[in-house]
Amino acid sequence: MCPFSVSEKNLQEVTMSETESAEPASPKIKDKSNKSHDDDDDDDDEVEERSQKPVSKSPRRNKQLDTLSVEDLEKFAVQPAPRDVTIQCRVTRDRRGMEKGIYPTYYLHMEKDDGKRVFLMAGRKRKKCKTSNYLISTDPTNLSKDTNSYIGKLRSNVLGTKFTVYDGGENPEKKPFIKECESIRQELAAICYETNVLGFRGPRKMTVIIPGMLENDERVAIHPKNDLETLLMRHGNGNTDKLVTLVNKFPSWNEQTNSYVLNFHGRVTQASVKNFQIIHPDNEDYIVMQFGRVAEDVFSMDYSFPMCALQAFAITLSSFDGKLACE
Repeated sequence: MCPFSVSEKNLQEVTMSETESAEPASPKIKDKSNKSHDDDDDDDDEVEERSQKPVSKSPRRNKQLDTLSVEDLEKFAVQPAPRDVTIQCRVTRDRRGMEKGIYPTYYLHMEKDDGKRVFLMAGRKRKKCKTSNYLISTDPTNLSKDTNSYIGKLRSNVLGTKFTVYDGGENPEKKPFIKECESIRQELAAICYETNVLGFRGPRKMTVIIPGMLENDERVAIHPKNDLETLLMRHGNGNTDKLVTLVNKFPSWNEQTNSYVLNFHGRVTQASVKNFQIIHPDNEDYIVMQFGRVAEDVFSMDYSFPMCALQAFAITLSSFDGKLACE
């Protein structure tokens, strides 16, 4: 049964099929001497790709992927993935140069079956902000909020343990006299990382809250006008009506390799503390999203229904951000 619908009928059946493996080529990125302060590559408790054959089942990459239109990037970015399709993507991190060593740019490309890649969006951390704040744009050359290519942002709390994903709408606090709900920004996701105040080592634990889906596979619109209506506050108060709560799939401990392992179906080639899979607690075999390292500055990112590209990419950016209370 589908745990994502919030209609009166509540649940709908979702067909599962086995994910195909892939070993994509890694794009070359030169000059890796500048390490980013946003990306702490401390992999003492890294998560590895499990070597045995896949045992879990997720949506299959199929011919539907080639029919997806990405001509309108703004529309595609917020469109949920079709049912029974896993959209495979590649995230590259560019930290060349003095400034990008501190504020890297992240690029998201969709991988097609013919080996070609289609640019979807890019993100970069803003300067001089009290908390981590990433702008996301469909123009890789202009990561500015004052352009038509701006589609959303990711913002964290002071500790870097809680993040909110917004679309490109207006902030109701800055424009309180907005009457039309459509122009007020939507909250597309919230990400919570479990704090680690005692310093215990191990894989990160994360919770992802997203709006639920209607029967026509459209997302429930969440337009908070005050703090009580935000995804984070509603989740904290237990008011989860029309929301879906996802968690990361906890890896198993491998005594032979002395490490934590997850089955990424061949999509991850290097161990990293950042490797993760997102699932619904009621169906651990359905991978809603997965992310993992392929090379030093190259990562695979795959997502399925009900997630969209903007949600998945923003969740990825949150994993790169430094977390003082989680390390």
